[in-house]
Amino acid sequence: MNISFTKKQEEYISEQVQSGEYQNNSEVIRDALRLHSIYREKVIRDLRKEIEKGWDGPDSQRSMQEIIASKRKA
Repeated sequence: MNISFTKKQEEYISEQVQSGEYQNNSEVIRDALRLHSIYREKVIRDLRKEIEKGWDGPDSQRSMQEIIASKRKA
């Protein structure tokens, strides 16, 4: 696998290793991927909850055009 990083990302990875918190660059990347996975799962779970609230909630008395118009004003 070939991965490219920006200069800023490379500097960040190096700083993390130099801090002593990680033994090498691979550990930093593995931890970042693990945290990304946790974050992504939480976002998806939260979105599903909001969708369920919408489906289970009361019907709106407003038309679709009224809802769209109110969002454009905001």
